[in-house]
Amino acid sequence: MSIWINGQPATQLDASDRGLSYGDGLFRTLRLLDGAPLAWRWHWARLQHDCAALRLPCPEAELLLAELAAVSAEWPDAVAKLTLTRGVGPRGYAPPAAPQPTRIVQAGPRVVPPAERYSQGVAVYACALRLGLQPALAGVKHLNRLENVLARAEWQGDEYAEGLLCDSEGWVIEGTMSNLWIRRGRELLTPQLDRCGVSGAARAWVFDTAPKLGYQVREWRLRPADVLAADEAMLCNSLIGFWPIARYQQRRWSVFTASEALNSAWLAPESAISG
Repeated sequence: MSIWINGQPATQLDASDRGLSYGDGLFRTLRLLDGAPLAWRWHWARLQHDCAALRLPCPEAELLLAELAAVSAEWPDAVAKLTLTRGVGPRGYAPPAAPQPTRIVQAGPRVVPPAERYSQGVAVYACALRLGLQPALAGVKHLNRLENVLARAEWQGDEYAEGLLCDSEGWVIEGTMSNLWIRRGRELLTPQLDRCGVSGAARAWVFDTAPKLGYQVREWRLRPADVLAADEAMLCNSLIGFWPIARYQQRRWSVFTASEALNSAWLAPESAISG
């Protein structure tokens, strides 16, 4: 693992950093191939959006790209995490008038998921935890991730690769670490994230790419019953690409047409930094 803090190799953080004290910040997780982040255009757009939502100064893209390449230089296929906090501040919730953000860039070798998760699909757990509604933070990949932590603690072992989360009103929102898509014929639907949930870069990429593959794409309010009735269901994030769902509750799937097409496009050259 290689870690840079504010542009320098480091492993220690000030204990009064607001990211530690209040979760006052955001992060992005990226896959890098030979130092180039996959789907960078969509990561960069989400980062700008999230910084604006939290009123955080956003670093320059050139700076981030240089640091990502530097910390991942040791590994041709790497996983990187970019964290931005509001920086060091006095005690109390009131944010500093002129924040000096802390920028953490870290990378390590990517652990390749088992091949059968793509060819045979994955089993998905139905989480009991319900996500709270907070439109001001909806879609933002902020540092307050305790809901995801508690949901992921609901199952152990390797029977389930992921868990599906609903909100407090019973609408399906996302996986604990991924976004959800279902297919109805040639239409791809993903849950609306206007009240809670995280809008990932891979999810944003689908909106731009799936129409080129012949699919109509839209956000929709989905119940668990809608997932169970789908022709196909899949999970996505920037590290795994697209995992087809083979089992959720009593439903079984064996047709993975859309996930196969999206996985092929995801690794195409235009998904990398040049895209």
